[in-house]
Amino acid sequence: MHLISASFLRSLRILLSGFAQVFLQQHPGCGLLVLLALLIGTPELIPGALLGGLASQLTARLRGCPEADLNIGLYGYNGVLLGLLLSLKLPATPLLALLIVLLAGLSSLLLMPWMQRMRQRGWPPAFTLPYVTLSWLALALYAPATPAIALPAPVDMDALQALLAILRGVAQVVFLDSAAAGFCLLLALLLADWRAALWAVLGSSVGLVLALLLVGSTADTLAGIYGYNPVLAAIALAQVHRSPLLPVLGILLAVLLQPIFPALGMLPLSMPFILACWLVRAGTQSWQRALHSCDR
Repeated sequence: MHLISASFLRSLRILLSGFAQVFLQQHPGCGLLVLLALLIGTPELIPGALLGGLASQLTARLRGCPEADLNIGLYGYNGVLLGLLLSLKLPATPLLALLIVLLAGLSSLLLMPWMQRMRQRGWPPAFTLPYVTLSWLALALYAPATPAIALPAPVDMDALQALLAILRGVAQVVFLDSAAAGFCLLLALLLADWRAALWAVLGSSVGLVLALLLVGSTADTLAGIYGYNPVLAAIALAQVHRSPLLPVLGILLAVLLQPIFPALGMLPLSMPFILACWLVRAGTQSWQRALHSCDR
């Protein structure tokens, strides 16, 4: 009985760490608060998120992924995001559950060789690339065609609405249009790493300001649509760079890259965040090589 209890608690810890890794954290308490934010915002998405997280982690375990990676949730977050997005975009049917299980499992199969090459050959981090590519594929095959998007109508915004939009920018990382959920997610980040929470606020704030300059005060701007990619870019780059200039550069790139995807008829998802981090990484590596050449 004790062994069963210990095994359950370990599995629960790994599952919650997978939810925390959506925000690039590995604290199970953070993951629990992410679940609470989903409960506050859109509780009907929780079954799909849990199913995706379990399927991706089980697949990784069966394929023999490193235990250390599994324990900190690295093979859970892509599955969680797939479960959330597919539950949001597709009708709740047995086919949806099967699709979540299959794609979440496939996300781990795609991530494992990438992780190996990242460590052995210096590839950039995959981040949420498996989730993005598999989501594009699934939505292209199964989601109904969406009508052309009309130009957004301007809306009034005051200081309170701006603050709520910043919180929604954090919440949109997990597809929530809820300031209360965004506040809960900031608490989750504070529990894991207070610096990550500050960068999340900065990322969403800059995303809001740039969105106001680029597209004006619209419903999408107030909903935080332009905030979640800068949030992720800021957190990711602040984890590996001491200089605050590089996370700020990542924030700017994430915002500027986002409009490209709707123009191509594609959902941006978190691809602007990925590309922003890759571009900053490529730029810093080129700069370091140039300095090294000068020293020689």
